[in-house]
Amino acid sequence: MSEADERTQKRLISEIMELLVTHHGGGMSEEGLDQAIESLQRAFEMARASHEGQFRKSGEPYFFHPLRVAHLAARHWMDFSSIIASLMHDVVEDTPVTLAEVQEAFGAEVALLVNGLTKASDESLSREALKATTYRKTVLLAIKDVRVLCLKFWDRLDNLQTIGALHPDKQSLIAEETRAIYVPLAQHLGMGRVASELEAMALRILYPRRYRGYQAVMDNLRAQMEPYLRQIKSQFNNACEHQKLQVLLRDRWRPFSIAAAKGMHRGLSTLYTLEIQVDRTMDAYLALGQLHSLFHPIPGKLRDHLHIVSQFGYQAIKTTVQAGEYRLRVEITTRKLARFNEAGVLAPGFEFSVSNFKDLMQSLTEGESVFDTESLRLASASIQVYTPAGDTRTLPEGSSALDFAFDIHEDLGLHARRARVNGQTRLLRYRLMDGDQVAIEQEPTPQVLPKWLEWAVTPRARNCIRRYLRSRVKGESE
Repeated sequence: MSEADERTQKRLISEIMELLVTHHGGGMSEEGLDQAIESLQRAFEMARASHEGQFRKSGEPYFFHPLRVAHLAARHWMDFSSIIASLMHDVVEDTPVTLAEVQEAFGAEVALLVNGLTKASDESLSREALKATTYRKTVLLAIKDVRVLCLKFWDRLDNLQTIGALHPDKQSLIAEETRAIYVPLAQHLGMGRVASELEAMALRILYPRRYRGYQAVMDNLRAQMEPYLRQIKSQFNNACEHQKLQVLLRDRWRPFSIAAAKGMHRGLSTLYTLEIQVDRTMDAYLALGQLHSLFHPIPGKLRDHLHIVSQFGYQAIKTTVQAGEYRLRVEITTRKLARFNEAGVLAPGFEFSVSNFKDLMQSLTEGESVFDTESLRLASASIQVYTPAGDTRTLPEGSSALDFAFDIHEDLGLHARRARVNGQTRLLRYRLMDGDQVAIEQEPTPQVLPKWLEWAVTPRARNCIRRYLRSRVKGESE
């Protein structure tokens, strides 16, 4: 290993240690912290020794890949067991070390995570069937421990960043898989920034010319707008200081996507967002008042999602203002919610519905195919609807009243007759909107029809309908 590689390796290991102690050391006893650090050091040595002499297609020593994955995981608040698993995640697959040896060295928790990151192996299966079986295995283990999926994201991010040495066809396959599987999974876990980064990297591989054009426009716009944005931020900062309101301002340039590329010539507000972070929720509304007193708000552009998560997963106030000759998109949130918006389920204090997640993951493995990727895509963006009693239910965007009925209970879905949405009578195929209040009218006996499969989008509803139709056909044939 070269001297430069040695220095990089030492720097990454040092930063991983520092991040873990900073994020988790305060909640551990001195003895527990010492034991965790000792286990981590053993994992560094075991991973380095196991990958000794192995190189990636680029010629880079293989150990750098698990090391970078561990660094990404540590940066996103993952714990000691997760970091050890990320270091060991290719050891079982690519070296003589077995899963049993990993469990003996680091315990059952680490072994479960490593198992979730290890591809399924079955010589009797085709490549596509083996890939689907691997997805299924990962999802079933993620039901037990969601960290399995989070580690998968960091593994995929690093693979996409270092993909250049692979054949273009192989690169395209990996990029398509990323968009179909990992992007919607990250969105469902509230990890919006991770999902955007994964999608941007995948699209950069699939549409290189469009990506280069987009980057050229972005680079030119950033250089052109820098003095203007500096002036706007200075004005706002001064106004907040006058009110003794502490704010942190961050520039957010839109990552590459098909939608971004189509709208890149529509002006600054389509490609740039000024993010304002404050300490408390009340401060967010004070900051909004300061902003609107300085710059005219654009009517119809104010969205308040500080208390109820938006269908795209963020928690913030969004507004657009006319700041001089340019329109400017602004997002105001608290520092705590900013961590939620970025890291989702991994951020300390993030309220994550484990039962909803488990239901979705279980239903994805119960469909007609080994792994229901289409239902996963549909479930990645969500809406909030209300029961007659005012309780909130979260459904995939595009859900019907029939999906709502099955989400409440299977029997309600099977006996559903029609719906009342915001007091109006609607058919079961009616597509619900964010904020709708829904009640379901029932039949005495189930009236399930095959065309219900065309109306339902959620895996839960579709699986219930399929099961009932099968049982009815089976009963008629006996």
